[in-house]
Amino acid sequence: MTTPTMEQSDTSTYDAQVTLRVHRFSPRAEKKRERKSNPFARKSSPFGGSHRPRGKSWVQEYTVPVHADDSVLDTLLRIKRDIDPTLAFRYSCGHGMCGSDAVAINGSPTLLCTAIIRDMAHREPAAPVTDNDGFRKTGPATDEAATAVAEAAETAAVSAEEAPRDEATGRLDLGVIELAPLPGFPVQRDLIADIDQMLEQIKKLKPYLMHNGELATTKDGKIDVFEYLQKPEALAKYEILTNCIMCGVCEGACPVYSGGEAFVGPAALINQARFVRDDRDQATEERLEAIDTADGIAACQSVRACSRPCPKGIDVGEEIWQLIAQVKER
Repeated sequence: MTTPTMEQSDTSTYDAQVTLRVHRFSPRAEKKRERKSNPFARKSSPFGGSHRPRGKSWVQEYTVPVHADDSVLDTLLRIKRDIDPTLAFRYSCGHGMCGSDAVAINGSPTLLCTAIIRDMAHREPAAPVTDNDGFRKTGPATDEAATAVAEAAETAAVSAEEAPRDEATGRLDLGVIELAPLPGFPVQRDLIADIDQMLEQIKKLKPYLMHNGELATTKDGKIDVFEYLQKPEALAKYEILTNCIMCGVCEGACPVYSGGEAFVGPAALINQARFVRDDRDQATEERLEAIDTADGIAACQSVRACSRPCPKGIDVGEEIWQLIAQVKER
């Protein structure tokens, strides 16, 4: 597919350019028809399984003038405004607080608004060396092969200052950024993933404080305060977990969840851990029982891939591991 450009707008202030390689998807209308049962189909789970929408998929490239410090979201907004208004993606606050713009950038789940062009752009590696018949040599690595791999990695990791200039525009060519929908979720259109499944899983685990309703009273029996008080040291046990914005990045990084297995998912477990650690909550046993299932903590493989991409700095893997230990110790 041809690469759209921004020649129609004033781009003289931009000192660099980048190519966004976007995995696009256009759904088609679903026909209502009776589906025949399949005796070999895997039974659906309350925590997994989803209908994959049908439609047209393709990859489209956009070459865009940018500043190296622009966010990927800024660049997409410029594309939608000046090049292709049909490009669909979700965003809201643009400051990493709402979590609505989670996608896969270069294969890694992250937020569009926190991803910076200079950090995400990479040079395309050189084609692998082949013999006269077009076959690539495999097997034990040789010194020559190791040198070629090292050179390819060095070329891909070139900094913005060392990037070559485009002959036509004279701008620094920062390379390519690949964008795809968040893994593990049905795609609605282009970069928009349907996260309703994740939200339903969180909802099933009752994401709210469960207390017996007794409020602090004075000696006269009058209500002293209309809130459940808590000491700072008790708050510190779970405070970081309240930073979760339910963006789904941890779920997209989880090989179990994104692989389609029946699993409640890291986001739901983190939400559950938040209330298990809250000493004001009086349903700890009920919460631990709810996740002590084949679709719950038993499905977690402790890969801890969910920890690395969390935009709020939560060590998701460690928190889930502590939750698993608490379930086993009860």
